[in-house]
Amino acid sequence: MAEQNNGAAGAEQAQFTIQKIYVKDVSFEVPGAPQIFNEPGQPQLELNLNQKVGRVAEGLFEVALGITLTCKLGEKTVYLAEIEQAGLFGLAGFDDRTLDMMLGTYCPNVLFPYARQTIGELVSQGGFPPFYLQPINFEALYAEGLRRRAEAAQGGPALEAGNA
Repeated sequence: MAEQNNGAAGAEQAQFTIQKIYVKDVSFEVPGAPQIFNEPGQPQLELNLNQKVGRVAEGLFEVALGITLTCKLGEKTVYLAEIEQAGLFGLAGFDDRTLDMMLGTYCPNVLFPYARQTIGELVSQGGFPPFYLQPINFEALYAEGLRRRAEAAQGGPALEAGNA
């Protein structure tokens, strides 16, 4: 019995905690106001997404989800909404591969609803029709990133060998 208890006590169990969720940076600009409100035409939206991960301490990570929404009418910028939604996450007991996956998929999924709400409120309070940011499949984005890293790793040595 004592051996089983010692074995269980020695095994580290994976733990995930949300320490804090916060807006790290936010900006909303309407450079052509008030004239832009009377411009005719169909606006075009462009969405850019980025993610940063940093280790704050042992087992504590900051994940920042950046979203930039640009609305243009021809060459004119109607509005520009930017947010960097961040969170502090405690992750312990994960192997490197699972830790990478958690930081690349699970943490952004936690942050996304907060960023979506802030972007929507910024656009509405800026005097524009409501904007509903569609769900983002962070698992697919992560898988694509893994695929690109694998191609780069395979392509790098092959290119060097080909140049030799």
